[in-house]
Amino acid sequence: MKPMKKKDYEQALEPLQLELNDLAHWLTHTGRRMMVLFEGRDTAGKGGAINTIAERLNPRQVRIVALPKPTDRERTQWYFQRYVDHLPSAGELVMFDRSWYNRAGVEKVMGFCTADEYKLFMRQAPVFETMLADDGILLYKYWLSVDQVYQEERFAERAEDPLKRWKLSPIDLKARERYADYGRARDAMFEATHTKHAPWFVVNFDDQRRGRLNLIRHLLDQVPDRKVPIEQLELPPLPGKPATERFAGPVKPIRERY
Repeated sequence: MKPMKKKDYEQALEPLQLELNDLAHWLTHTGRRMMVLFEGRDTAGKGGAINTIAERLNPRQVRIVALPKPTDRERTQWYFQRYVDHLPSAGELVMFDRSWYNRAGVEKVMGFCTADEYKLFMRQAPVFETMLADDGILLYKYWLSVDQVYQEERFAERAEDPLKRWKLSPIDLKARERYADYGRARDAMFEATHTKHAPWFVVNFDDQRRGRLNLIRHLLDQVPDRKVPIEQLELPPLPGKPATERFAGPVKPIRERY
């Protein structure tokens, strides 16, 4: 399948972003809480998908969580503890760019956790998510899939592009040799944590533009009845001529160079 053209992508994206605004209004109106987890191999396109969803929404309502590696103190805590602080409040949408499933993926494959820690996580994750769902949180988990040939193309692009090089880490380079191991870890994760209250959804991200559109469409379809009344606002006329912003003190605008 040929990559989707930018023009076609933008035309398809605009109505979806309008529907995302409807979803945001629905969350505000109902006070519901929504969490979306984005998981997948390196270069799959998690950050791009999250940014596409968030870019036309109110940043006070939508939060993106991308946690660094645990601190020494966090390593002594219950594994899920550092994620609890980021759970949504009423009316919020929280998107996790990787989540507690690091333990089932990179930590398992790269040996960053013990066998006992891994087994405990696989038992506790469905219980933790049941608690979230029972409390009324809408939880959706997406796995962004990418074939290795496309992953290699994106790794090469990151290595060559100075604006993307920050995305390439030593762990990423080691992970290139463990593609099959990550696949086995993913399948074990699905087997243990794909539940009725917190199911997994797989989205093909070989073409990232198509992947974003398909993911957003699927997410919107999870809340089909989301239309709520929206108050219409009318701007009254200004009482006088529009003013020009002037600066009387020592602080002045910088020199314009563009």
